[in-house]
Amino acid sequence: MSKTYSYQFKLNIVQAYLDGPLGYHLLAKKYDVSSEQLIQNWVNQYQRYGEAGLKRKKTKKKYRLRFKLNVLKFKLETGASYKETANAFGIGEPSIIANWKRLFMEGGAQRLNKPIGRPPKMPKSSRSSNQKTTQPKQKIDQVARENAQLREENTLLKIELAYLKKLRERGLSDPREDNNQG
Repeated sequence: MSKTYSYQFKLNIVQAYLDGPLGYHLLAKKYDVSSEQLIQNWVNQYQRYGEAGLKRKKTKKKYRLRFKLNVLKFKLETGASYKETANAFGIGEPSIIANWKRLFMEGGAQRLNKPIGRPPKMPKSSRSSNQKTTQPKQKIDQVARENAQLREENTLLKIELAYLKKLRERGLSDPREDNNQG
Protein backbone atom coordinates (compact mmCIF):
# COMPACT_ATOMS: atom_id res chain seq x y z
CA MET A 1 0.00 0.00 0.00
CA SER A 2 1.43 3.36 -0.96
CA LYS A 3 2.02 5.97 1.66
CA THR A 4 0.61 9.47 1.20
CA TYR A 5 2.53 12.51 2.34
CA SER A 6 1.10 15.82 3.46
CA TYR A 7 1.68 19.04 1.60
CA GLN A 8 3.68 20.49 4.52
CA PHE A 9 5.86 17.39 4.75
CA LYS A 10 6.69 17.59 1.04
CA LEU A 11 7.41 21.31 1.30
CA ASN A 12 9.80 20.75 4.24
CA ILE A 13 11.74 18.12 2.32
CA VAL A 14 11.94 20.25 -0.82
CA GLN A 15 13.20 23.20 1.23
CA ALA A 16 15.75 20.92 2.92
CA TYR A 17 16.97 19.78 -0.49
CA LEU A 18 17.19 23.30 -1.91
CA ASP A 19 18.82 24.77 1.22
CA GLY A 20 21.17 22.06 2.33
CA PRO A 21 23.90 19.74 1.28
CA LEU A 22 21.78 16.56 1.48
CA GLY A 23 20.86 14.78 -1.75
CA TYR A 24 17.78 12.77 -2.62
CA HIS A 25 19.11 9.54 -1.18
CA LEU A 26 20.05 10.95 2.22
CA LEU A 27 16.83 12.95 2.50
CA ALA A 28 14.81 9.80 1.76
CA LYS A 29 16.62 7.99 4.59
CA LYS A 30 16.42 10.92 7.02
CA TYR A 31 12.68 11.52 6.54
CA ASP A 32 11.75 7.87 5.97
CA VAL A 33 10.41 8.45 2.47
CA SER A 34 9.82 5.25 0.53
CA SER A 35 11.74 6.35 -2.57
CA GLU A 36 14.30 8.98 -3.46
CA GLN A 37 12.46 9.25 -6.82
CA LEU A 38 9.51 10.72 -4.93
CA ILE A 39 11.68 13.49 -3.55
CA GLN A 40 13.12 14.13 -6.99
CA ASN A 41 9.55 14.45 -8.36
CA TRP A 42 8.55 16.81 -5.54
CA VAL A 43 11.56 19.04 -6.21
CA ASN A 44 10.80 19.01 -9.92
CA GLN A 45 7.12 19.86 -9.30
CA TYR A 46 8.10 22.64 -6.92
CA GLN A 47 10.58 24.15 -9.37
CA ARG A 48 8.09 23.91 -12.21
CA TYR A 49 4.82 24.97 -10.51
CA GLY A 50 5.79 26.42 -7.15
CA GLU A 51 4.04 25.36 -3.98
CA ALA A 52 0.89 24.43 -5.94
CA GLY A 53 2.88 21.60 -7.55
CA LEU A 54 3.12 19.84 -4.19
CA LYS A 55 -0.60 19.81 -3.46
CA ARG A 56 -2.60 16.68 -4.17
CA LYS A 57 -4.82 16.85 -7.18
CA LYS A 58 -8.48 16.23 -6.36
CA THR A 59 -9.42 14.82 -9.75
CA LYS A 60 -7.58 12.67 -12.18
CA LYS A 61 -6.77 14.57 -15.34
CA LYS A 62 -7.85 12.95 -18.60
CA TYR A 63 -5.88 13.35 -21.80
CA ARG A 64 -7.12 12.95 -25.36
CA LEU A 65 -5.60 10.36 -27.66
CA ARG A 66 -4.07 12.96 -30.00
CA PHE A 67 -2.33 14.62 -27.04
CA LYS A 68 -0.90 11.30 -25.84
CA LEU A 69 0.40 10.51 -29.31
CA ASN A 70 2.00 13.96 -29.59
CA VAL A 71 3.73 13.45 -26.24
CA LEU A 72 5.08 10.04 -27.27
CA LYS A 73 6.19 11.40 -30.65
CA PHE A 74 8.00 14.29 -28.94
CA LYS A 75 9.79 11.91 -26.57
CA LEU A 76 10.82 9.63 -29.41
CA GLU A 77 12.00 12.39 -31.75
CA THR A 78 13.87 14.47 -29.18
CA GLY A 79 15.19 11.67 -26.99
CA ALA A 80 14.03 13.63 -23.94
CA SER A 81 13.65 11.86 -20.61
CA TYR A 82 10.22 11.18 -19.14
CA LYS A 83 10.77 14.04 -16.71
CA GLU A 84 11.75 16.49 -19.46
CA THR A 85 8.81 15.40 -21.60
CA ALA A 86 6.41 15.77 -18.68
CA ASN A 87 7.73 19.26 -18.01
CA ALA A 88 7.45 20.23 -21.67
CA PHE A 89 3.78 19.21 -21.80
CA GLY A 90 2.76 20.17 -18.26
CA ILE A 91 2.11 16.61 -17.12
CA GLY A 92 2.40 16.21 -13.35
CA GLU A 93 3.82 12.71 -13.19
CA PRO A 94 6.45 11.46 -15.64
CA SER A 95 5.33 7.89 -14.95
CA ILE A 96 2.10 8.65 -16.83
CA ILE A 97 4.12 8.94 -20.03
CA ALA A 98 5.91 5.67 -19.33
CA ASN A 99 2.51 4.02 -18.90
CA TRP A 100 1.29 5.48 -22.21
CA LYS A 101 4.39 4.14 -23.94
CA ARG A 102 3.83 0.66 -22.49
CA LEU A 103 0.18 0.68 -23.57
CA PHE A 104 1.10 1.88 -27.05
CA MET A 105 3.70 -0.88 -27.41
CA GLU A 106 1.12 -3.48 -26.31
CA GLY A 107 -1.65 -2.54 -28.70
CA GLY A 108 -1.04 0.65 -30.62
CA ALA A 109 -3.26 3.71 -30.55
CA GLN A 110 -6.38 1.63 -29.88
CA ARG A 111 -4.91 0.31 -26.63
CA LEU A 112 -3.79 3.81 -25.68
CA ASN A 113 -7.30 5.15 -26.17
CA LYS A 114 -9.09 2.37 -24.31
CA PRO A 115 -10.11 3.19 -20.72
CA ILE A 116 -8.45 0.92 -18.20
CA GLY A 117 -10.00 -0.56 -15.12
CA ARG A 118 -13.45 -0.66 -13.73
CA PRO A 119 -15.93 1.99 -14.85
CA PRO A 120 -16.90 4.48 -12.15
CA LYS A 121 -19.99 3.87 -10.06
CA MET A 122 -23.08 5.84 -10.94
CA PRO A 123 -23.37 8.91 -8.70
CA LYS A 124 -26.37 9.07 -6.37
CA SER A 125 -27.85 12.06 -8.19
CA SER A 126 -27.82 10.10 -11.44
CA ARG A 127 -29.64 7.18 -9.83
CA SER A 128 -32.64 9.31 -8.89
CA SER A 129 -32.73 10.97 -12.30
CA ASN A 130 -32.38 7.53 -13.87
CA GLN A 131 -35.60 6.44 -12.17
CA LYS A 132 -37.34 9.48 -13.61
CA THR A 133 -36.12 8.62 -17.09
CA THR A 134 -37.33 5.02 -16.87
CA GLN A 135 -40.95 6.18 -16.73
CA PRO A 136 -40.76 7.98 -20.09
CA LYS A 137 -38.85 4.99 -21.46
CA GLN A 138 -41.64 2.67 -20.33
CA LYS A 139 -44.14 5.00 -21.96
CA ILE A 140 -42.13 4.98 -25.19
CA ASP A 141 -42.02 1.18 -25.12
CA GLN A 142 -45.77 1.04 -24.58
CA VAL A 143 -46.41 3.44 -27.47
CA ALA A 144 -44.10 1.37 -29.68
CA ARG A 145 -46.04 -1.82 -28.83
CA GLU A 146 -49.36 -0.09 -29.54
CA ASN A 147 -47.95 1.25 -32.81
CA ALA A 148 -46.87 -2.24 -33.89
CA GLN A 149 -50.27 -3.63 -32.94
CA LEU A 150 -52.07 -0.90 -34.93
CA ARG A 151 -49.84 -1.52 -37.95
CA GLU A 152 -50.66 -5.21 -37.82
CA GLU A 153 -54.37 -4.45 -37.50
CA ASN A 154 -54.12 -2.00 -40.41
CA THR A 155 -52.43 -4.64 -42.57
CA LEU A 156 -55.15 -7.16 -41.75
CA LEU A 157 -57.87 -4.61 -42.61
CA LYS A 158 -56.16 -3.87 -45.95
CA ILE A 159 -56.05 -7.57 -46.75
CA GLU A 160 -59.71 -7.92 -45.78
CA LEU A 161 -60.66 -4.91 -47.92
CA ALA A 162 -58.78 -6.29 -50.91
CA TYR A 163 -60.52 -9.64 -50.41
CA LEU A 164 -63.97 -8.00 -50.31
CA LYS A 165 -63.20 -5.97 -53.45
CA LYS A 166 -62.27 -9.16 -55.27
CA LEU A 167 -65.56 -10.74 -54.14
CA ARG A 168 -67.54 -7.77 -55.45
CA GLU A 169 -65.69 -7.85 -58.76
CA ARG A 170 -66.72 -11.48 -59.17
CA GLY A 171 -70.30 -10.70 -58.24
CA LEU A 172 -70.20 -12.54 -54.95
CA SER A 173 -71.65 -11.15 -51.75
CA ASP A 174 -69.86 -10.43 -48.50
CA PRO A 175 -69.91 -13.61 -46.40
CA ARG A 176 -70.38 -11.49 -43.27
CA GLU A 177 -73.66 -10.12 -44.65
CA ASP A 178 -74.98 -13.64 -45.23
CA ASN A 179 -74.34 -14.49 -41.55
CA ASN A 180 -76.09 -11.34 -40.31
CA GLN A 181 -79.29 -12.02 -42.30
CA GLY A 182 -79.69 -15.56 -41.03
